[in-house]
Amino acid sequence: SRATVYQLESLSKEETGELIDRAMTREFSELTLNPEARGILIELADGDARRCLNALDVCCTMARERRIGTIDAAFLRKTTPATLRRFDKGGDNFYDQISALHKSVRGSDPDAALYWLMRMLDGGCDPRYIARRLMRMSVEDIGLADPRAMDVAVNAGDLALGEAAVYLACAPKSNAIEVAMNELKDFIRSDGSRPVPMHLRNAPTKLMKDLGYKEGYRYAHDEPGAFAAGEIYLPEGLEGRRWYHPTDRGTEARIAEKLRGLAELNQAAWKAGKGRRRGQG
Repeated sequence: SRATVYQLESLSKEETGELIDRAMTREFSELTLNPEARGILIELADGDARRCLNALDVCCTMARERRIGTIDAAFLRKTTPATLRRFDKGGDNFYDQISALHKSVRGSDPDAALYWLMRMLDGGCDPRYIARRLMRMSVEDIGLADPRAMDVAVNAGDLALGEAAVYLACAPKSNAIEVAMNELKDFIRSDGSRPVPMHLRNAPTKLMKDLGYKEGYRYAHDEPGAFAAGEIYLPEGLEGRRWYHPTDRGTEARIAEKLRGLAELNQAAWKAGKGRRRGQG
């Protein structure tokens, strides 16, 4: 509470130019940086004062050693790294860019997704990190609206990262799985451990069979349509509870339609006195 927070922003091109001029006057007054070289250095610095001064120091020191009085664009390019793009791994800029990539995918903007992807690669980000984040996006923001999205993300190597980012951005969106998992995480944490219903327990020993383990369990593949209408799989007291609510987008729309049909079969079975009753098993 007693700390003062300062939000540091990138330098503008004008500010970077002023920094260069001041450094030249104070440290390398005998040298001249021509306008083209100055402009290139400003672009390469990308708003980062430290990178700008480091590059300028390397360039000017070499010019001084070689007794070159005027630094032109050709000499600057020879004496500085090919790119000085800012990408502070683990810093705010790192997380801002991955956040921008994630939000671009979620917002279904493939061009923005590609832009931030290439910015991160250009800055030296490990492609494997981006691949892992794309896989998370495929689950968090697309899910079963397009199950292929996860396969595309999982199989994305260096050259396929762009393809994966565009695919995810263009895919139908759903966070229904994430919402359901988060709700269940909170529910289970507060609810405690309910016993597994007897008919769902395995019975590998005679004693377990005598105790009623697995008794009355209906093997779904032996039922019409491989669905045991009226069967209950949640613990007692949670019958009928739902956490997963599929959207009406992409493949999930078909999932929602199927689940509605299965729910109708369950209701019909219970109405007819078939299936498992509450408190049974």
